[in-house]
Amino acid sequence: MNWQLSAPQTEAQWLAYYQLRWQVLRAPWDQPKGSEQDESEAVSFHRMVCTEEGEVVAVGRLHKVDERTAQVRYMAVSAQWQGHGLGAMVLQQLEQVALEQGMQRIILNARDTASGFYQKAGYSYLEPANSLFGIAHHRYVKTLGFSASTDLLQQWRPELQSTFWQKIPLSAYMQLQVQSVDQHKICCVAPLDPNINLHHTMFAGSIYTLGTLTGWGMVWLLLKDQQLDGDIVLADAHIRYLKPVTGAAEGRCWRHQCAPDFSALHQQRKARLDIKVGIFCDDIQVAVFEGRFAVLPKNSRPPLAP
Repeated sequence: MNWQLSAPQTEAQWLAYYQLRWQVLRAPWDQPKGSEQDESEAVSFHRMVCTEEGEVVAVGRLHKVDERTAQVRYMAVSAQWQGHGLGAMVLQQLEQVALEQGMQRIILNARDTASGFYQKAGYSYLEPANSLFGIAHHRYVKTLGFSASTDLLQQWRPELQSTFWQKIPLSAYMQLQVQSVDQHKICCVAPLDPNINLHHTMFAGSIYTLGTLTGWGMVWLLLKDQQLDGDIVLADAHIRYLKPVTGAAEGRCWRHQCAPDFSALHQQRKARLDIKVGIFCDDIQVAVFEGRFAVLPKNSRPPLAP
């Protein structure tokens, strides 16, 4: 299915957008039409997923609470299309909007049946929320950026670069550079020449390594941001090659797509993180790397591989 993700534009789209909201979030509790809207509609950001035929099958909304915080509300997926990742598509798009608007965190209220979905998306339990139609709700929060200041992040960038080249020699042979670290992402770049193959495109192993090291660097930054330390190893990974890489390749990893939980480290146990890295060439995505990293307490056995 070729899903279409966009904001409602036409009158018909708006009607279908609100109809799905009411059908999923209000009708089962005998609430009247119109109860699926509130006073913030005009100043909110709306997203929907449509089928190829134009049927609206998933919706969600984002609005600003204050200068730093946005709230996600009215997330709904048609019963017929649940389990296809459409809710995640809408949520990720709303998170991207929040980033573009300069928001630093997102809050939302979720019923028990939706808590697992939001926890998987990186949201952390905050506190009980007001019940709705007699259904208990819980407030969740997600931090979109690092808590460290921009100046501190800039100090960490050369430290990470030195760590790569001194501790992982392959990165030096690849001429891999930590191009930038900001509040929301890390970008690493590898030039084509030292990584070229017989087809005059980038060697697949170099692309894989760029994804691995960009993800490794994100875990390193997350540890620094929480003033923690540990040995980072790659436990499992998968990559999808989408297009040949004909120039310099850039690995991009976004902070808001990570769900760091280092609670195990405080108990001297191994922590695990799933990290996603996009690989780009000339701003066109050419590969997707997904890795599961483990962080071992410093007093555990030395890691066998980077």
